[in-house]
Amino acid sequence: MQNQTVKQEGALLHKKVEDIKLYINGQFVEAKSGSTIENVNPFTNEAINLTAEGRQEDIKNAVEAAKDAFEKGPWGYMKQSERMKYINRIADLIDEESAELAYLESLDTGLPIAQTKKMAARAAENFRFYARMVESRLHGESYPVGDEFINYTVYKPLGPVGLITPWNAPFMLTTWKVAPALATGNTVILKPAELSPLTANKLAEIIHKAGVPEGVFNVVHGYGETAGASLVAHPDVKAISFTGETVTGSTIMKNAADTLKKTSMELGGKSPLIVFEDADFDKALDAAVWGIFSFNGERCTANSRVFLHKNIKDRFIAALKERVENIIIGDPLSGSTQLGPLIDQGHFNKVTQYIEIAKQEGCEVIQGNVPEEFSKGNFVPPTLLLNAKNEMKVCQEEIFGPVMAVIEFESEEEVVRAANDVKYGLAGYVWTNDIKRGHRVAQAIDAGMIWINAQNVRDLRIPFGGMKQSGLGREGGHYAIFEFYTEPKAIHVAIGDIHIPQFGKKK
Repeated sequence: MQNQTVKQEGALLHKKVEDIKLYINGQFVEAKSGSTIENVNPFTNEAINLTAEGRQEDIKNAVEAAKDAFEKGPWGYMKQSERMKYINRIADLIDEESAELAYLESLDTGLPIAQTKKMAARAAENFRFYARMVESRLHGESYPVGDEFINYTVYKPLGPVGLITPWNAPFMLTTWKVAPALATGNTVILKPAELSPLTANKLAEIIHKAGVPEGVFNVVHGYGETAGASLVAHPDVKAISFTGETVTGSTIMKNAADTLKKTSMELGGKSPLIVFEDADFDKALDAAVWGIFSFNGERCTANSRVFLHKNIKDRFIAALKERVENIIIGDPLSGSTQLGPLIDQGHFNKVTQYIEIAKQEGCEVIQGNVPEEFSKGNFVPPTLLLNAKNEMKVCQEEIFGPVMAVIEFESEEEVVRAANDVKYGLAGYVWTNDIKRGHRVAQAIDAGMIWINAQNVRDLRIPFGGMKQSGLGREGGHYAIFEFYTEPKAIHVAIGDIHIPQFGKKK
């Protein structure tokens, strides 16, 4: 089996990546405008392929297909057990195609393939998890009212929903939305990030192969300003789930308000990792390094602010410097690579500009080295910003790259205040062997998710989302199926000889 996997991976390196079309109403079609977007490899900055650029007319066609599939096609009336067969079949096909999915994701995004392999496996589990969740949990409540009535609830799908997904870990995060949307009986119009179209197209191929009815799942590639805005504005789209940057999320919410759409926003972060003097030093070090330098630093939950107690600061920084020097930078398709290139040159320029700002603000900048042979790629080496102060711009704004700001603290009260002194509130990490303090600090930090003495490992049943400008709503578990992708309907039934006031009846 292992030899077969190696052969498959070797064959993929020589496989030509075809141009990508839109997927609307069960067909792969060109964009109406005929326009395309050049998809660029972040490791070489050479073109991979072309992607059809969908616009308003393509969104219109996709929404019509999704609406018909929900209202007239079999999906809206299908038995739950039948629908789950499709959902589990998609998961099986993801497993079958996992080697190609990992390859395409790495090629497209610059994420190391050792990490994209795990993402492909997680994506299959997303579908299986929501199949189990819907089958076991998607049921209502029943309340007798005296001896005369029963009130009960059912949960109904919304109809066509719009999913707008990001370019960091795109396949895993796309399936995180698509799986609950389809499992609960909705139809989908997916607008993937234009910088990472390959695995979204592969998901369309997988869903097509699974035999999902026409119009149930649609993919319109394109830019946020055109395709994305048209999806948000369309009156027949019942909800928008968005993962991405905070300013874009705010704009989507404003535009969605015109048609009173439900919105779910998973936005930016500037998450603190706090290391107290009594923490398990080696584990805290491992977590701090992995939490910012995995995913190339392009993750919303990254611990981009690391707070170190003054008594361990010097020792911890020395260890960080050694780690940064030894992180393996290289070709994302190499199994040994730990840090790959950033998604595109525009993002590379943004991150490097923040590093220059850090120097101007008084930080000492420590970086690893990018080998000369990789100079064509969008590589930012693992970077430490030492002598950082929480009020600095580089500690307040999301950089979204492999850049760690290191901040000293003395007291618990001081570090909690600093951790909360930022506009974001997505995640946080606390390292201490004083379990009372761990709970106390975790509850005091303004963030939707906190880990104590652990890295970013999460059960799919747990709510995912943030406070403040990190978003609105929660994804995951029953929070997705009950609070976002379905609407509760209350049904009231008279079962006895009830009395109704007889207004206007003559005595």
